[in-house]
Amino acid sequence: MKRGLLPAQAMLPPELDGRSANILREIVEEYMASGEPVGSRTLSRRLGQPLSPATIRNVMVSLTEAGLLFSPHTSAGRLPTEKGLRLFVDGLLQFGALSEDEQKVIGYSLEARGRSLQDTLTEASSLLAGMSDAAGLVVAPKGEGGIKHIEFVALGGNRALVVLVGADGHVENRVIEIPAGTPPSALVEAANYLNARAMGASLPDLRHRVGAEMSENRTVLNSLTAEVVESGLAIWNTERGESGGTLIVRGQSRLLADVDGQERLVAIQTLFDRLEAQETMLRLLELVESSEGVRIFIGAESGLFGATGMSVVMAPARNEANRIVGAIGVIGPTRINYGRVVPVVDYTARILGELLGQA
Repeated sequence: MKRGLLPAQAMLPPELDGRSANILREIVEEYMASGEPVGSRTLSRRLGQPLSPATIRNVMVSLTEAGLLFSPHTSAGRLPTEKGLRLFVDGLLQFGALSEDEQKVIGYSLEARGRSLQDTLTEASSLLAGMSDAAGLVVAPKGEGGIKHIEFVALGGNRALVVLVGADGHVENRVIEIPAGTPPSALVEAANYLNARAMGASLPDLRHRVGAEMSENRTVLNSLTAEVVESGLAIWNTERGESGGTLIVRGQSRLLADVDGQERLVAIQTLFDRLEAQETMLRLLELVESSEGVRIFIGAESGLFGATGMSVVMAPARNEANRIVGAIGVIGPTRINYGRVVPVVDYTARILGELLGQA
């Protein structure tokens, strides 16, 4: 299935002629590059057509009256409003394309063998942050699929590798600590015990079954094997929890790069707090579940981060059966480079979808 942006959410209004559109585009592009208000003299130098500063000022006044620009202070310069940015993204922006080298970097970074699911998600989030100069977001819904097989592999000393194979074939590995001197037979017995009770159950169900048996002393396990079983289940209980999924954010420091003033600092702190909330993760999944490609939410459009002046660019990660297995994107100031960010998010979501959910 071909991926890409959703159909434009706002077409150019009839009153926005070619000259006005060009001026709006130049103002937005300059704003994304510098973050500073743009004046008529700067525009007259940037525009390829011979327009006087006076003519440009008249157009800027019209764009301001249309709610597409605003003046942050007494300066003659203008900045785009969220409405102006939306119009630019939907009708004026030209999206770039990733080079073959960039595609190879993304593919190689995410396809490293032997990496756990958590490490893969973290790498994807860090990768997005680095390539977009914003904060990278990765959301993976709670794995409710059944368990096919569990195995314990001795690593030497007091460590063992827990291998969990899902009913869909997905494999996750974790390293746990075990009592010193644990014999291989105890690891085999622990695996046999769990596999006999898994029978396609989800991890929460398996934990409940085993916990009930152990609390009622109905198991046939010796204390050493029972400790291995508890450690094996606890490692997933700690990392996955019952929270409903995983939200990984990397590159938060980039959101502080342009912060000046106490008010903006408080707004960014509010953003950080909301990123830690479970409702935020669920809402991010909801925002992309009906999407075939990248979605762009400017400012308050997502309904997630209030008046923090941030934009969110998200895409669903779909498996080969077209089922959503997560969401991936970036959050950054409203002046992020959308033309650069969108293809990065789109391609990374495609690769991550293939890795997370081949069915």
